Amino acid sequence: MSEKSTPTSIPIILQEIPDKPKKLYVRGTLPDFDIYTYLTVVGSRKYTTYGKDVCESLIKGLRGYPIAIISGLALGMDTIAHRTALDNGLKTVAFPGSGLADNVLYPASNISLAREILNSSGALVSELEPDTPSANWTFPRRNRLMAGISKATLVIEASNKSGTRITARLATEYNRDVLAVPGSIFSDSSTGTNQLIREGATPITSVTELLEALGFEESRTAPLDTMKHCSDEEKSVLQLLASPMPRGELMRQLNINTSAASALLSMMEINGLITESMGEIRRI
Repeated sequence: MSEKSTPTSIPIILQEIPDKPKKLYVRGTLPDFDIYTYLTVVGSRKYTTYGKDVCESLIKGLRGYPIAIISGLALGMDTIAHRTALDNGLKTVAFPGSGLADNVLYPASNISLAREILNSSGALVSELEPDTPSANWTFPRRNRLMAGISKATLVIEASNKSGTRITARLATEYNRDVLAVPGSIFSDSSTGTNQLIREGATPITSVTELLEALGFEESRTAPLDTMKHCSDEEKSVLQLLASPMPRGELMRQLNINTSAASALLSMMEINGLITESMGEIRRI
Protein backbone atom coordinates (compact mmCIF):
# COMPACT_ATOMS: atom_id res chain seq x y z
CA MET A 1 0.00 0.00 0.00
CA SER A 2 1.51 3.32 -1.02
CA GLU A 3 -0.48 5.66 1.24
CA LYS A 4 1.54 6.78 4.25
CA SER A 5 -0.03 7.40 7.64
CA THR A 6 -0.10 11.09 8.49
CA PRO A 7 -1.05 12.87 11.72
CA THR A 8 -4.45 14.51 11.53
CA SER A 9 -6.48 16.83 13.69
CA ILE A 10 -8.64 15.08 16.28
CA PRO A 11 -12.30 15.03 15.11
CA ILE A 12 -14.57 17.00 17.42
CA ILE A 13 -16.58 13.89 18.29
CA LEU A 14 -13.42 12.22 19.68
CA GLN A 15 -12.49 15.34 21.63
CA GLU A 16 -15.67 14.74 23.66
CA ILE A 17 -14.56 11.44 25.21
CA PRO A 18 -12.78 11.43 28.61
CA ASP A 19 -9.61 9.70 27.40
CA LYS A 20 -9.30 11.51 24.08
CA PRO A 21 -6.33 10.64 21.86
CA LYS A 22 -3.36 12.99 21.84
CA LYS A 23 -2.51 12.05 18.26
CA LEU A 24 -4.35 10.37 15.43
CA TYR A 25 -2.78 8.85 12.34
CA VAL A 26 -4.79 8.29 9.17
CA ARG A 27 -4.14 6.51 5.92
CA GLY A 28 -6.69 7.36 3.27
CA THR A 29 -9.63 9.73 3.74
CA LEU A 30 -12.08 9.91 6.64
CA PRO A 31 -15.68 10.32 5.44
CA ASP A 32 -16.95 13.87 5.97
CA PHE A 33 -18.54 14.09 9.43
CA ASP A 34 -21.03 16.68 8.13
CA ILE A 35 -22.33 14.21 5.56
CA TYR A 36 -21.84 10.69 6.89
CA THR A 37 -23.28 9.00 9.96
CA TYR A 38 -20.67 6.72 11.52
CA LEU A 39 -21.83 3.26 12.64
CA THR A 40 -19.45 0.95 14.50
CA VAL A 41 -20.15 -2.73 13.82
CA VAL A 42 -18.58 -5.31 16.11
CA GLY A 43 -19.05 -8.97 16.92
CA SER A 44 -17.38 -12.26 17.61
CA ARG A 45 -14.25 -13.48 15.84
CA LYS A 46 -15.80 -16.97 16.08
CA TYR A 47 -19.06 -16.02 14.40
CA THR A 48 -21.93 -18.33 13.52
CA THR A 49 -23.70 -18.65 10.18
CA TYR A 50 -26.58 -16.71 11.73
CA GLY A 51 -24.27 -13.87 12.74
CA LYS A 52 -22.65 -13.70 9.30
CA ASP A 53 -26.04 -13.65 7.54
CA VAL A 54 -27.38 -10.95 9.85
CA CYS A 55 -24.30 -8.75 9.42
CA GLU A 56 -24.41 -9.02 5.64
CA SER A 57 -28.17 -8.43 5.46
CA LEU A 58 -28.20 -5.40 7.72
CA ILE A 59 -25.24 -3.67 6.07
CA LYS A 60 -26.55 -4.48 2.60
CA GLY A 61 -29.79 -2.75 3.60
CA LEU A 62 -27.86 0.49 4.24
CA ARG A 63 -26.79 0.73 0.61
CA GLY A 64 -27.38 4.22 -0.78
CA TYR A 65 -27.48 5.95 2.61
CA PRO A 66 -24.71 8.30 3.82
CA ILE A 67 -23.52 5.82 6.43
CA ALA A 68 -19.89 4.87 7.10
CA ILE A 69 -19.17 1.44 8.59
CA ILE A 70 -16.51 1.44 11.31
CA SER A 71 -14.82 -1.74 12.54
CA GLY A 72 -11.52 -3.12 13.76
CA LEU A 73 -10.10 -5.01 10.73
CA ALA A 74 -9.92 -8.15 12.90
CA LEU A 75 -10.80 -11.63 11.69
CA GLY A 76 -14.42 -12.64 12.09
CA MET A 77 -17.28 -10.14 12.24
CA ASP A 78 -15.01 -7.12 11.63
CA THR A 79 -13.89 -8.57 8.33
CA ILE A 80 -17.47 -9.38 7.31
CA ALA A 81 -18.57 -5.83 8.15
CA HIS A 82 -15.79 -4.19 6.12
CA ARG A 83 -16.22 -6.60 3.22
CA THR A 84 -20.00 -6.17 3.03
CA ALA A 85 -19.66 -2.39 3.16
CA LEU A 86 -17.20 -2.48 0.24
CA ASP A 87 -19.43 -4.82 -1.76
CA ASN A 88 -22.37 -2.46 -1.34
CA GLY A 89 -20.67 0.84 -2.08
CA LEU A 90 -20.54 2.08 1.52
CA LYS A 91 -17.62 3.96 3.02
CA THR A 92 -15.73 1.97 5.61
CA VAL A 93 -13.02 2.87 8.13
CA ALA A 94 -10.79 0.37 9.93
CA PHE A 95 -9.19 0.82 13.36
CA PRO A 96 -6.54 -1.92 13.57
CA GLY A 97 -5.04 -2.84 16.94
CA SER A 98 -1.62 -1.72 15.74
CA GLY A 99 0.15 1.11 13.99
CA LEU A 100 -0.59 1.62 10.29
CA ALA A 101 2.75 0.68 8.70
CA ASP A 102 2.56 -2.34 6.41
CA ASN A 103 5.09 -4.31 8.45
CA VAL A 104 3.00 -4.18 11.66
CA LEU A 105 -0.58 -3.87 10.40
CA TYR A 106 -2.73 -6.34 12.32
CA PRO A 107 -3.81 -8.87 11.30
CA ALA A 108 -1.34 -9.37 8.48
CA SER A 109 -3.82 -11.65 6.72
CA ASN A 110 -6.10 -8.65 6.18
CA ILE A 111 -3.57 -6.41 4.43
CA SER A 112 -5.35 -7.01 1.11
CA LEU A 113 -8.64 -5.96 2.72
CA ALA A 114 -6.96 -2.83 4.08
CA ARG A 115 -5.74 -2.06 0.58
CA GLU A 116 -9.29 -2.39 -0.78
CA ILE A 117 -10.58 -0.04 1.91
CA LEU A 118 -8.03 2.58 0.89
CA ASN A 119 -8.73 2.08 -2.82
CA SER A 120 -12.44 2.65 -2.12
CA SER A 121 -11.88 6.08 -0.53
CA GLY A 122 -12.00 4.67 2.99
CA ALA A 123 -9.42 5.00 5.74
CA LEU A 124 -7.26 3.26 8.31
CA VAL A 125 -6.96 5.03 11.67
CA SER A 126 -4.76 4.58 14.74
CA GLU A 127 -3.46 6.71 17.61
CA LEU A 128 -0.31 4.55 17.74
CA GLU A 129 2.97 5.48 16.12
CA PRO A 130 3.04 3.90 12.63
CA ASP A 131 5.54 1.13 13.51
CA THR A 132 3.85 0.05 16.77
CA PRO A 133 2.95 -3.67 16.72
CA SER A 134 -0.27 -4.97 18.27
CA ALA A 135 -0.23 -6.04 21.92
CA ASN A 136 -2.78 -6.94 24.58
CA TRP A 137 -3.06 -3.31 25.71
CA THR A 138 -3.60 -1.86 22.22
CA PHE A 139 -6.99 -3.44 21.59
CA PRO A 140 -8.96 -1.86 24.47
CA ARG A 141 -7.39 1.48 23.50
CA ARG A 142 -8.50 0.95 19.91
CA ASN A 143 -12.01 -0.05 21.03
CA ARG A 144 -12.57 3.25 22.84
CA LEU A 145 -11.85 5.15 19.61
CA MET A 146 -14.31 3.02 17.66
CA ALA A 147 -16.97 3.59 20.33
CA GLY A 148 -16.26 7.31 20.54
CA ILE A 149 -16.18 8.20 16.86
CA SER A 150 -19.59 6.77 15.97
CA LYS A 151 -23.18 7.78 16.55
CA ALA A 152 -23.96 4.19 17.49
CA THR A 153 -22.33 0.81 18.05
CA LEU A 154 -24.08 -2.27 16.63
CA VAL A 155 -23.21 -5.55 18.35
CA ILE A 156 -24.12 -8.59 16.26
CA GLU A 157 -22.71 -11.52 18.25
CA ALA A 158 -20.78 -11.56 21.51
CA SER A 159 -20.18 -13.73 24.53
CA ASN A 160 -20.48 -12.17 27.96
CA LYS A 161 -16.69 -12.01 28.29
CA SER A 162 -15.39 -10.36 25.15
CA GLY A 163 -13.79 -7.22 23.81
CA THR A 164 -17.03 -6.53 22.02
CA ARG A 165 -18.77 -6.05 25.36
CA ILE A 166 -16.04 -3.57 26.32
CA THR A 167 -16.74 -1.54 23.19
CA ALA A 168 -20.47 -1.51 23.99
CA ARG A 169 -19.81 -0.41 27.59
CA LEU A 170 -17.58 2.43 26.40
CA ALA A 171 -20.21 3.55 23.90
CA THR A 172 -22.71 3.81 26.76
CA GLU A 173 -20.23 5.78 28.88
CA TYR A 174 -19.68 8.17 25.96
CA ASN A 175 -23.44 8.71 25.60
CA ARG A 176 -23.55 6.92 22.25
CA ASP A 177 -26.35 4.58 21.20
CA VAL A 178 -25.83 0.83 21.70
CA LEU A 179 -27.72 -1.47 19.33
CA ALA A 180 -27.76 -5.26 19.62
CA VAL A 181 -29.06 -8.12 17.49
CA PRO A 182 -30.92 -10.67 19.63
CA GLY A 183 -29.93 -14.30 19.24
CA SER A 184 -30.84 -17.79 20.31
CA ILE A 185 -30.95 -18.45 24.05
CA PHE A 186 -29.13 -21.71 23.27
CA SER A 187 -26.16 -20.02 21.59
CA ASP A 188 -23.08 -18.95 23.56
CA SER A 189 -22.44 -16.43 20.77
CA SER A 190 -25.59 -14.53 21.73
CA THR A 191 -25.27 -14.40 25.53
CA GLY A 192 -23.55 -11.02 25.33
CA THR A 193 -26.01 -9.42 22.91
CA ASN A 194 -29.05 -10.71 24.78
CA GLN A 195 -27.59 -9.35 28.02
CA LEU A 196 -26.97 -5.97 26.39
CA ILE A 197 -30.64 -5.81 25.44
CA ARG A 198 -31.60 -6.60 29.04
CA GLU A 199 -29.34 -3.72 30.12
CA GLY A 200 -31.08 -1.28 27.79
CA ALA A 201 -29.51 -1.67 24.34
CA THR A 202 -31.89 -1.15 21.42
CA PRO A 203 -32.79 -4.50 19.82
CA ILE A 204 -32.29 -4.56 16.06
CA THR A 205 -34.24 -7.15 14.07
CA SER A 206 -34.50 -5.47 10.66
CA VAL A 207 -32.93 -2.90 8.38
CA THR A 208 -35.89 -0.61 9.07
CA GLU A 209 -35.14 -0.64 12.81
CA LEU A 210 -31.44 0.00 12.17
CA LEU A 211 -32.16 2.97 9.91
CA GLU A 212 -34.61 4.40 12.44
CA ALA A 213 -32.01 4.05 15.20
CA LEU A 214 -29.56 6.02 13.05
CA GLY A 215 -32.11 8.74 12.32
CA PHE A 216 -33.03 7.77 8.77
CA GLU A 217 -36.41 7.08 7.23
CA GLU A 218 -36.25 4.00 5.02
CA SER A 219 -36.83 4.68 1.32
CA ARG A 220 -39.75 2.73 -0.02
CA THR A 221 -38.72 1.00 -3.21
CA ALA A 222 -41.25 -0.31 -5.69
CA PRO A 223 -41.54 -4.12 -5.30
CA LEU A 224 -40.61 -4.81 -8.92
CA ASP A 225 -37.45 -2.71 -8.59
CA THR A 226 -36.62 -4.45 -5.32
CA MET A 227 -36.85 -7.86 -7.02
CA LYS A 228 -33.90 -7.01 -9.28
CA HIS A 229 -31.57 -7.50 -6.31
CA CYS A 230 -33.26 -10.56 -4.81
CA SER A 231 -32.42 -14.25 -5.02
CA ASP A 232 -34.79 -16.57 -6.88
CA GLU A 233 -36.25 -17.80 -3.58
CA GLU A 234 -36.83 -14.23 -2.37
CA LYS A 235 -38.51 -13.35 -5.67
CA SER A 236 -40.84 -16.32 -5.24
CA VAL A 237 -41.87 -15.06 -1.80
CA LEU A 238 -42.50 -11.51 -3.04
CA GLN A 239 -44.54 -12.78 -5.96
CA LEU A 240 -46.68 -14.91 -3.64
CA LEU A 241 -47.21 -11.88 -1.43
CA ALA A 242 -49.05 -9.88 -4.08
CA SER A 243 -51.62 -9.99 -1.29
CA PRO A 244 -50.78 -10.60 2.39
CA MET A 245 -51.21 -14.17 3.63
CA PRO A 246 -50.77 -16.17 6.84
CA ARG A 247 -47.31 -17.61 7.50
CA GLY A 248 -48.54 -21.21 7.34
CA GLU A 249 -50.15 -20.73 3.94
CA LEU A 250 -47.09 -18.94 2.56
CA MET A 251 -44.77 -21.70 3.73
CA ARG A 252 -47.05 -24.33 2.21
CA GLN A 253 -47.03 -22.56 -1.17
CA LEU A 254 -43.26 -22.16 -1.13
CA ASN A 255 -43.01 -25.96 -1.27
CA ILE A 256 -39.67 -26.19 0.57
CA ASN A 257 -38.91 -27.80 3.94
CA THR A 258 -40.10 -25.97 7.03
CA SER A 259 -36.69 -25.05 8.47
CA ALA A 260 -35.46 -23.64 5.14
CA ALA A 261 -38.68 -21.65 4.70
CA SER A 262 -38.46 -20.24 8.23
CA ALA A 263 -34.83 -19.22 7.71
CA LEU A 264 -35.66 -17.58 4.37
CA LEU A 265 -38.55 -15.57 5.81
CA SER A 266 -36.51 -14.52 8.85
CA MET A 267 -33.68 -13.19 6.70
CA MET A 268 -36.10 -11.39 4.38
CA GLU A 269 -37.66 -9.68 7.38
CA ILE A 270 -34.23 -8.66 8.71
CA ASN A 271 -33.38 -7.36 5.24
CA GLY A 272 -36.50 -5.19 5.16
CA LEU A 273 -38.27 -7.05 2.34
CA ILE A 274 -41.26 -8.35 4.29
CA THR A 275 -43.02 -7.76 7.59
CA GLU A 276 -45.42 -9.76 9.72
CA SER A 277 -48.36 -8.20 11.55
CA MET A 278 -51.90 -9.14 12.54
CA GLY A 279 -51.15 -12.78 11.76
CA GLU A 280 -50.19 -12.12 8.13
CA ILE A 281 -46.98 -11.60 6.19
CA ARG A 282 -46.85 -8.79 3.67
CA ARG A 283 -44.12 -7.37 1.47
CA ILE A 284 -42.74 -3.92 2.21
